[in-house]
Amino acid sequence: MTTSTKLSPAPVIGETIRLLTEHYVFPEPAEQLAALLQRRLAEGAYDVDDAEELARLVTADLQSVNGDRHLRLKHHADPVSPERGAATLDAMRRDFESSLGGVPRVQLLDGEVAVVELAPMLFPLDWAAEPLAAALTLASRAQALIIDLRANRGGDPDTVAFVCGYLLDERTHLNTMHWRGGERSEQSWSLPHVPGARFGGGKPLYVLSGDTTFSAAEELAYDLQQLGRAVVVGERTRGGAHPCQGWTVHPHLEATIPVGRAVNPVSHTNWEGTGVQPDVPCAAADSLARAHELALARLAG
Repeated sequence: MTTSTKLSPAPVIGETIRLLTEHYVFPEPAEQLAALLQRRLAEGAYDVDDAEELARLVTADLQSVNGDRHLRLKHHADPVSPERGAATLDAMRRDFESSLGGVPRVQLLDGEVAVVELAPMLFPLDWAAEPLAAALTLASRAQALIIDLRANRGGDPDTVAFVCGYLLDERTHLNTMHWRGGERSEQSWSLPHVPGARFGGGKPLYVLSGDTTFSAAEELAYDLQQLGRAVVVGERTRGGAHPCQGWTVHPHLEATIPVGRAVNPVSHTNWEGTGVQPDVPCAAADSLARAHELALARLAG
């Protein structure tokens, strides 16, 4: 539902520019974007009364310099708290409650091949650990496993590491986040111990991807692919590798700004802009059947 909101664009643009210049992980593009937004504001490009329309216009400009899909002015139909990050968390919580904690499907296919769908997000670990542990423990008994990320639009890197703990045999370096300025980095490792039972690192594993698979869901697919642990089946993903934070700049608008960049220890790069390239390309709608065929053939062999 579209909410029409009378608003003055200048304060929204001014605050967005301030946040960009202070927090965006790439300082040079931040300066370019700040100048672009200022110029577009002066030209009257943002003279609209509707918050949703302003969000669309500004997001297009924010992504025009380097194509960073995490860089957005995001519209929220319901008013959101001014507290930092609150807009995103409120929306996440509603999705969490309506998706069985982010695991809407656990299914056993023919040949003892399990499917675990993780959607619509990889929720914060303090929420999601229990449902994820239950689903992955249940699937641990299968002979092969398919992780369905086709409808997953991202989430928490800590949750990525938690899931990987069930799919590997030992503690493994997955990713390193480098924060703005280069003076601080943070490594992500799979857990040495997990609640419940592991599927482990030896049985066949497939990850389904689509063109809406994004952000932390891409990291999960990419990390497992780079480690040689999983075969990615489906379509190229959207291509967003930068962790971001959100700031409310208007009761219906949130500026989301990347504050770091990911570096994989195997590839020494990431999936920003390129997406995760599937090992077995096919239409996303056909990827489950294709992965099931591959799993049955592998098990038979």
